[in-house]
Amino acid sequence: MSLLTELVAGALTDAEARRVDLPLSAVERLAAEAPAPLDALDFLRPADKVKIIAEVKRSSPSRGRLADIPDPAALAASYEVGGASAISVLTEERRFLGSLQDLRDVRDAVSLPVLRKDFIAEPYQVFEARAAGADLVLLIVAALEQKQLAELFALVSELGMTALVETHSADEVERALDIGAQLVGVNARDLATFELDQELFGRLADGIPGSVIRVAESAVKTAADVAHYRRAGADVVLVGEALVTGDPVARLEEFRNA
Repeated sequence: MSLLTELVAGALTDAEARRVDLPLSAVERLAAEAPAPLDALDFLRPADKVKIIAEVKRSSPSRGRLADIPDPAALAASYEVGGASAISVLTEERRFLGSLQDLRDVRDAVSLPVLRKDFIAEPYQVFEARAAGADLVLLIVAALEQKQLAELFALVSELGMTALVETHSADEVERALDIGAQLVGVNARDLATFELDQELFGRLADGIPGSVIRVAESAVKTAADVAHYRRAGADVVLVGEALVTGDPVARLEEFRNA
């Protein structure tokens, strides 16, 4: 079993456990009652400077524990002060030590779009995201069959949210574009091996039309890394580890001016 398969299976098991206490009908009602989502595409549209999605991330399978983050809301607020254009919140519990409560807390603390970053593979998780206040939902092409990807993308859009559709190959970029994705990420981290390839974004960027917002994910430690992605055509860079392990406001300023 690849790590990605393991992560998806764990996320589905945890969602099933939550469903016992909060059935789909209740989550659908909460999603309908939640304040309208922000237009994330508007916040992330290309500009003179690179846009940053700043991530609340306690841990990862590749690096282990990164930061305790006892107050995700305070960290997210500092990201907003530092000039982030959106906030990503890891809600996966097992390997990333996140939660939906983190997402709720962050949503209450910032006026930026908030991304639920998790291993989404069924509608229940999408409704959960909206009920918790998410404006964006991550959909990983490698984790989903095309029919499943299209159906989840349609549901995300129907609920007024934006899907960040994550890819790792030219074929996956094509699959993302086929469903109408307007926000396409290229993750430098192979989710089967968790190895990094910072050049992957540059190899795939030309296959993403200029009308689609291009997001570079992973392998960012310094402003030079952000500048590297910017030169390769990134409109947006998603950064986690470098922000939670340093001064987030200062680093965001460096990254935004890269």
